[in-house]
Amino acid sequence: MDIMSDSTLLNTITVDGITYDAAKYAAEKTAQQVKDNSALGKDAFLQLLVTQMQYQDPLDPQDNGEYLAQLAQFSALEQMTNVADGLSNVSNLVSNIDTSVLVGQLSHMIGQDLQWNESVSYRDEEGNMKISSVKHEGKVTGVSISDGSPTIIAEEKGRTYQVKVGDVTRIGEGATGNGG
Repeated sequence: MDIMSDSTLLNTITVDGITYDAAKYAAEKTAQQVKDNSALGKDAFLQLLVTQMQYQDPLDPQDNGEYLAQLAQFSALEQMTNVADGLSNVSNLVSNIDTSVLVGQLSHMIGQDLQWNESVSYRDEEGNMKISSVKHEGKVTGVSISDGSPTIIAEEKGRTYQVKVGDVTRIGEGATGNGG
């Protein structure tokens, strides 16, 4: 008797306390396995190695040294991949710390006078693209993180600007020409 044709079986499966429809769960699991096998990983490499050993010419077998060399190369590649992943994680962590520290430092600027330059692109009479620098003076009203980089929110004559830190030319009293 075919188990799948037995109508007394329940059509659900419970995994980690969550109940799924059995057919949908099987389809998702198969799709996940196909996705996992799409890249050449450790298991695929070992399967290739075993297949290579299995189908070698028995009268002229490969040298064991070649297999060891392949395993050593694969091991070195795996270690380099692990190191690269670790460095990527460290880089993200350092970047987040740098951003947090910078936002903390920039938040002390709220209420301060600020002077900055804004690059403006335009076309001249001949139709060529030109870039000009426009000087602005205002007050810092806040700090923001846009596209992963901290920016200063400044207000000039009722208009709000998002100023890149690198565009700031002066901070503090006298930056707006009000003193000092």
